Amino acid sequence: MTTQPKPTSHRNVLEVVATVLLALAAVSTAWSGYQAARWNGEATKASSRVNALRIEAARSQGLAEGQTQVDIAMFFEWADADKTGDAELATFYEDRFRPEFRPAFDAWLAAAPDGESDPPGTPFTLGEYQLAAADEAAELDAEAEATAAIVRRNVQRSTNYVLGVVLFSVALFFAGISTKVSGTASRSVLLACGCLVFLGAAVWIASSPISISI
Repeated sequence: MTTQPKPTSHRNVLEVVATVLLALAAVSTAWSGYQAARWNGEATKASSRVNALRIEAARSQGLAEGQTQVDIAMFFEWADADKTGDAELATFYEDRFRPEFRPAFDAWLAAAPDGESDPPGTPFTLGEYQLAAADEAAELDAEAEATAAIVRRNVQRSTNYVLGVVLFSVALFFAGISTKVSGTASRSVLLACGCLVFLGAAVWIASSPISISI
């Protein structure tokens, strides 16, 4: 003859499950909160790096623009002296061209090898006109954009862990409320819902990257 389990035995099992779920959900909530704070901190640090890179890029870009203005002024003075036939003054300005401008100027002159016709355009439109400051500004802008992508990624990770806190809190709610109801069936349903929410959240959070402060 089969013996039916006592209701008290079933209730004791439910109490153990509720206790275990409460403990696990509480620990998981604390862990998710810690990770959310860590990733938010990582995003803040990366954001500071982006700002520093933008400032450096702006500084390099300003230097490049200033150097271009100097090159333009010197070239116009040379062109004016050359057109008026003042070879000595033209040589004076040419000797003072910046080293970065010289390759473009020479390439521009070479476009009229006969030395009589005017070369087309200006040296500033040629590929030989390269400014180290402008290249540095472009590199810094690219690095800033890459770092900004890291900021967005870390913010998303922090948001994911915040959602984990919410889900584990829901599991805590189901586990806690199950201890307040008297019906065995109701307690079982509440605990089942809590366990499902907890397991789903735990699997998702377990696959998420972690940040540990050393």
